[in-house]
Amino acid sequence: MEPSSHTPEELDPGLDRPLDRIDRQILVLLQRDGRMPIAELAREVHLTLTPCLERVRRLERQGYIEGYFARVSARRLGQRLLAFTEVTLDRTTADVFERFKASMQLVDEVLECHMVAGGFDYLLKMRVADMDEYRRVLGDRISSVRGVQQTQTYFVMEEVKSTHVIQIRGAERPMRASAAAGRRKAGRQTPR
Repeated sequence: MEPSSHTPEELDPGLDRPLDRIDRQILVLLQRDGRMPIAELAREVHLTLTPCLERVRRLERQGYIEGYFARVSARRLGQRLLAFTEVTLDRTTADVFERFKASMQLVDEVLECHMVAGGFDYLLKMRVADMDEYRRVLGDRISSVRGVQQTQTYFVMEEVKSTHVIQIRGAERPMRASAAAGRRKAGRQTPR
């Protein structure tokens, strides 16, 4: 069998299609509840089942939806200490950057690792059980990486806001049919 000479856009004409209001509403709803049944999602965005499912699949193929997950309680799992650690490297060369990035991929306690511009090189978000575990992870898994010159850690006293929801511009808030009916009864105009 010969490889296809068609571009991805020819195989899937919707691949480069810009997001419309309904696509954005679907993304808003699925961010809020990734387990929402497709029938309920279709009702919320005023589509029938098949077109709604096709849109969700297209959003997945295009990479707008990267996956579905459950948000678990770190506190209930005994991971009570949240810390942000600044990491400064001794040199800013490609091999030092690559070594550090590869090392951080292997540290489960590091939830996020961001290369940043400014007075240090990387910002780590770490979740551990307690100060003893933090000291072990910092000493054995982070500071010991060849090229790490210095670290500075900030411990979270109170988590004021923590969300995975990304603001999606251009998506009017989806309105449940029951809310729209209530507005009509009250004599208010339903937004379109």
